[in-house]
Amino acid sequence: MLRVERVSKHFSGITALEEVDMRLDAGETLGLVGPNGSGKSTLLNVLSGFIRPDRGRVTFKGERIDGRRPWAIAERGLERTFQLPAQPQRLTVLEVMLTGAHLRRGETVWGSLVSPRRVRAEQAAAVERARGLLDELTLLELEHDAAGTLSGGQQKLLSLGVALMGDPEVLLLDEPTAGVHRSLRHVLVERLRSLHDAGTALVIVEHDIGFVTELCERVYVLDKGHVITSCLPTELASDPRVVEAYLGTKKRPTAASPTSASREQRKVPS
Repeated sequence: MLRVERVSKHFSGITALEEVDMRLDAGETLGLVGPNGSGKSTLLNVLSGFIRPDRGRVTFKGERIDGRRPWAIAERGLERTFQLPAQPQRLTVLEVMLTGAHLRRGETVWGSLVSPRRVRAEQAAAVERARGLLDELTLLELEHDAAGTLSGGQQKLLSLGVALMGDPEVLLLDEPTAGVHRSLRHVLVERLRSLHDAGTALVIVEHDIGFVTELCERVYVLDKGHVITSCLPTELASDPRVVEAYLGTKKRPTAASPTSASREQRKVPS
């Protein structure tokens, strides 16, 4: 479904990614973890077209996409969310949701003039889908509120909803649980499980190891721009390369270490 081959990216002589190889199979849920500054978000930016790699290639469904514009990649079925979603302050929650819809007929003046009824039907279907997704994300009662008034966790859910409006085959999520209240985390987890069950492939960048272990089938670990291992989530704490990347030591992680995480960080809503 998605393949990364020998991708490198440097910023003013600083290595962000170096010879990164990665694959994502259809319908798979993949975790992407590593210490701060390891290159996780940079890799997501390369995959989604916001950054062009210096070297290497990215293919999606057999087609090369590195160098394409973000909207062109999204139209092919690869969408993403951001670590810090910035919603338009004055648009309503429903209006923000509609920005994620791919309205083929109504995107041009010519299409609107030639097929006004079809355009109206397309728009009505988009509104219905948006309201359905808002209901699933527990945001429907806020559909007429300004998006800028939402809490940080609600904005994360709204960002997910916007990405889902395009009905993606692959969804990239950058720290989806960061700053999300526990009650909303439960909604997020259940929605991601539903997406996986429906066949959507997920790539999840996350620091919460418990969240990764709960949802992901396989994990890539980045450190200083390099992939140091690919393993099962349950193998993370016992892999010496992972322990060294997080702690700067080859000692086994303790209960307070980043790899095992604190009790609060590891807890995943049931």
